[in-house]
Amino acid sequence: MFLSRIVGQAVFDPVGDQVGKLRDVVLAVRSARQRPRVLGLVVEVLGRRRVFLPITRVTSMDSGQIITTGVLNVRRFEKRRAETLAVHELFDRTVTFGEGLTGTVYDIAIDQDPRRDWYVSDVAVQEKSKRFGRRGASHVLEWDQLTGLAQEEISQGATHLLATMDEMRPADLANALRDLTPKRRLEIVAELGDERLADVLEEMPEKFQAEILGVLDPERGADVLGEMSPDDAADLLGGLPAQAAEQLLRLMEPDDAEDVRRLMIYEDRTAGGMMTTEPVILPPGATVAEALAMVREPERPPALAAMIYVCRPPVETPTGRFLGVVHFQALLREPPSTLVGAMVEGDIDWPRPEASLSHVANLLAAYDMVALPVVDENQHLLGAVTIDDVLDHLLPEGWREQDDTSTEGGLVR
Repeated sequence: MFLSRIVGQAVFDPVGDQVGKLRDVVLAVRSARQRPRVLGLVVEVLGRRRVFLPITRVTSMDSGQIITTGVLNVRRFEKRRAETLAVHELFDRTVTFGEGLTGTVYDIAIDQDPRRDWYVSDVAVQEKSKRFGRRGASHVLEWDQLTGLAQEEISQGATHLLATMDEMRPADLANALRDLTPKRRLEIVAELGDERLADVLEEMPEKFQAEILGVLDPERGADVLGEMSPDDAADLLGGLPAQAAEQLLRLMEPDDAEDVRRLMIYEDRTAGGMMTTEPVILPPGATVAEALAMVREPERPPALAAMIYVCRPPVETPTGRFLGVVHFQALLREPPSTLVGAMVEGDIDWPRPEASLSHVANLLAAYDMVALPVVDENQHLLGAVTIDDVLDHLLPEGWREQDDTSTEGGLVR
């Protein structure tokens, strides 16, 4: 059974309830000659916490589903020194075989022996091509036919590993990177696209953000910051030394850097410190059809797509006079030709950039909203605060790294 076919598969208890998803297989790699034994599975349970499931508690495993005895660990999985993660550590490992041939591991198969123990049975390797643009031949070989799997590689790629993570949400990928060694984490980061890396960085704790940004080439770091939402980029730069932050700002596109600089002047737990400068803004003469086209853009975050902000020109922050908001639901009730200026709601005392976190949270709760406009004393729109940024500040500090170990009936590893 090749791992690429079961990674991401659902894990069920005996009564058919899903308990999580398979993310990796833990191996005991003894030597280049002795095939590794499977110790257990890394399962991602609710809350994106990864736990260890001993292979002895797996009653059935195939490419469709994995069934357990129903008992899970309660602690976050932490890899021990003698353990190896099959997918995260062995995929993309460079190996030699045959008569001096070199290739890259792109899959691993496991099998059960007559005693019901699981072992690595085969390794799929793609031979390095000698012709540019051509893929090398694929080989399926036994463990002892390969050299290079039993020791860590100095510089390892991540192409095939990332293929197994292609469908993962940014928050889940950030969680996976957090559990790896710094070396492997940075090897994976090096092969992520700028936009994908920006999405992942937004979901990582501050210390990991700083670690990754600190080793990126400054020009690439600036490109990644440009792909992030301005408020998240401002938060990240605010945690860096002033000299490093200024260097990155100078390398960013001028328009992107201007938005970030504007946000960095505000205190962290204020409306200005939490807002983004990129809400959906339209003039009063725009139609419902135009508004729906803008909120339909796939890269638009749901909280920002929930509301249209109607302003006099200019319609880039800081805008002309702010007239009010139009909820997405209201757009669905009107004919496409209706002007948004005739639908605005503006009878709320909108927060100023210096408004406190508690004031913003109270307004969101009082008016059942998922986002709020932030205006200056002259009623110019400066940005919008979304509920996810408010929750990020209301939750305990370091909440992304906290581990809830209150699983009833669980066992400690």
